[in-house]
Amino acid sequence: MNANATHVLAFDTSTERLAAGLQSPGGAPLTFEGGGGALASTTLLPRLRALLERAGIGWNDLGAIAFGVGPGAFTGLRTACSVAQGLGYGLGRPLHPIDSLLIVAEDARAQAGGDGDADFEVGVAMDARMDESYAGRYRWRDGRWQVVQAPALYDLDALAAAWSGAAPDAWAGSALAAFGDRLALAPAARRLTQEADRAAALLRLALGSAAAGAGIDAAAALPLYLRDKVALTTAERAARAAAAGAAAARPGPAVPP
Repeated sequence: MNANATHVLAFDTSTERLAAGLQSPGGAPLTFEGGGGALASTTLLPRLRALLERAGIGWNDLGAIAFGVGPGAFTGLRTACSVAQGLGYGLGRPLHPIDSLLIVAEDARAQAGGDGDADFEVGVAMDARMDESYAGRYRWRDGRWQVVQAPALYDLDALAAAWSGAAPDAWAGSALAAFGDRLALAPAARRLTQEADRAAALLRLALGSAAAGAGIDAAAALPLYLRDKVALTTAERAARAAAAGAAAARPGPAVPP
């Protein structure tokens, strides 16, 4: 597919920020960023419709649809995938799943002033709560991204072990601010704790995927979940509380006088 000759729509709700972008042939990129999280399920479609209205086109004019596949927040991933599937089925258009950590990597490359030819490696770590992180490493080379370490869920010790000896050009992602010095990283690399323009980075990746013809059928679109369980059952919460209470009731070690 020639991405320059079709309207490409992209959106991601894997974080607390809703990011969306639209590229029309010969036009300037249109982007939006705003509150996401639990609100994304009710605000995503109106935001996408507003982008189409700004471009003066309708849903049927779209040629390709890209969405953030994950990893990320459970509800956000379900929202983006559901909307993408609905559009893909309804319009008969290919879907382009975009690695949500790669969006952070692409934004980091832009912040670092990367051009199309210069090699750039980045480690991305996003706060997954519960002292865990979604993390991956990526390398930009010869005008395209390569996966050095695929996205995975780590606790802080496991991530330190996985990244032991790694010396990328930059570290990026919300986990850097969330965990601070507890996140052991090579000190020489630049730290990018804030994203500059997530929607623009997402749209660039979507255009690259559309140009490569990497779309999939709507039936094959699935969120990338990295947690087997997203919540404890009532019984599991009760058992955990009972164990914590029992531990607190046990006498501690004797303290010398």
